[in-house]
Amino acid sequence: MNAVVLLDPARLDRPDTTVRQQPFPFFVAHGQLPDEARGELDRDFPRYASAGFFPYDPEECGPAINTLIDNMTTPAFARAVGERLGIDNLGQYPTLVTLCRLLNKRHGTIHTDSKSKVVTALLYLNSQWPDTSNGCLRFLHKIDDIDSLIVPELLPLYGELAVFRRCENSFHGHLPHEGERRVIQVAWLTSEEEKLRKTRRGTFSRAFKKFFGKLDTRFGAGRDRNASHRD
Repeated sequence: MNAVVLLDPARLDRPDTTVRQQPFPFFVAHGQLPDEARGELDRDFPRYASAGFFPYDPEECGPAINTLIDNMTTPAFARAVGERLGIDNLGQYPTLVTLCRLLNKRHGTIHTDSKSKVVTALLYLNSQWPDTSNGCLRFLHKIDDIDSLIVPELLPLYGELAVFRRCENSFHGHLPHEGERRVIQVAWLTSEEEKLRKTRRGTFSRAFKKFFGKLDTRFGAGRDRNASHRD
C-alpha cells in the first residue's frame, strides 16, 4: 500500500491552482486526490468522538489514510510546497500531523498559527458540504474581519488543499461550524522539541475532551464571527 501515490506533487501544477506571495505566501490547489480513492479514504478516516485536531496515530487509521499521510510527508511533497512558498529545503523541518473529524462552534477563530510552525498544509476530505459559508477556510487581510478575503473562501471538500507560510500576518479562519469537517493537517515545525511539545499538548487535549466534551461544546458556542487570537 505504501507504494501507492495518492497525493502527487505534479497535480499542484493544475491551471486552477492559485499561488500568492502577498500579503503572505500561500496557495490553494483543487482536485488533489483521485476520485477512485474516495471510498477507501472515507472508510479509513479515524472515528474520533471529540471535536478538534488530534495527533496522528497510524493504528487509529486505515491503510488508505496512512498512505496519504506518507505522501504528504515525503521530501518530494515538501520540495514542491517550498518552491511555491519561497522556502529552500522545507524538508529539513520536522513534520507534525494532526487530524480532525469534528468541530464545534468555538473553532475557526481568526489566527496566524504559532511561531513554531514554518508552513501548514490542510487537505480536506469531506464528500459534500452544505450550502453555507460556515466552516469554509478563508485567507484574510485583517485579524479582526472575517470578511476581508484575499481570495474566495475554500469549501472543505474532498481533494481541496490549502497551504501557507506562517507569518505575522498569515490571518486565516472560518465562520462557526458544528459537526463533521474532515481534514488532515501537516505542519513543518521549527524543531523536534516543538513537535514533542505539541504532540503532548494534543494528547492531553484529547483526554480532556473525552471526559469533558459537553463543556468543550458549550465553551465559545456563541462566539463573535470576527473573534480572533494571534497564534
